Amino acid sequence: MQINPARRPPVTRPRRFERSRIMLSSALRLLSLAAIVLVTTSGCFLVPGSRLSNCHSRCCELTEKTQALESELANLDAHNRKMATELGQTEQELATLDTQLRAAEDRLANYESERSRFYRRFGRGKATLPRGIGDQLAKLAERYPSLHYDPTSGISKLDTDVLFDEAQAELAGDARQMLAEFATILRSPEAQDLRLMIAGHTDDRRISGGDTRDVYPNNWHLSAARALAVADYLRVHGIDSSRMGVAGFASHQPIAANSTPGNRQKNRRVEVFLVAPDVPVVGWTETLSTVYR
Repeated sequence: MQINPARRPPVTRPRRFERSRIMLSSALRLLSLAAIVLVTTSGCFLVPGSRLSNCHSRCCELTEKTQALESELANLDAHNRKMATELGQTEQELATLDTQLRAAEDRLANYESERSRFYRRFGRGKATLPRGIGDQLAKLAERYPSLHYDPTSGISKLDTDVLFDEAQAELAGDARQMLAEFATILRSPEAQDLRLMIAGHTDDRRISGGDTRDVYPNNWHLSAARALAVADYLRVHGIDSSRMGVAGFASHQPIAANSTPGNRQKNRRVEVFLVAPDVPVVGWTETLSTVYR
């Protein structure tokens, strides 16, 4: 019987062969996967030991730095908290100082108000001499160089080297005429209410000569004696004693450094302060009635 090739039945493979094929295919896949893993991980196994050691050291170094930075950060945080506390305390102190400043400003405003009232009453550091008296004193000073008149303050300064001989408290003859004319001005009706404070001054030189020191032991005695001599002369020439006061300051109120003969001459002086009747003067009870109640 002839079989038609077109109708030949399919050849069936044995089951044992099919199982082997599957196993082989699985083995190939496993081998391929192993190869891939081997290739992928081969870099790790190929790293030199020295490089691995360096990496380990570097890792330890970075770990230590990290710990140090964390410690520093903790310290900074503690410092920040401390600064915040100090800032709070400082703000409290500033608030206290601000309160004190406002109180001081209030006191200053009160002082300035009192000073303004004082200046309105007595004048802002200017002489309160009657009209004409200042002009007469200025003209007198022009004729007598030993007399220095300050129109701003009303102070007349007399050079003691012209008024007195060295280490003496007796008026020299050349000074008497000038003081006589000075007294004439102060006796004028415009000056009747003015008071006179006469202050004596010396330089810083020690009183020399045993006989002189017996009379004037030190510059206190000499400065007071010279001021008293001027007051006595003015009294003799018509100035009432109740209008005058006398003080001696020795060498303790210089107007120039006692470093040269010229400066020492400036410091040897007698000053006559002309004081208005409403200006308080220490020692005059009628001008400081609140003190002598």
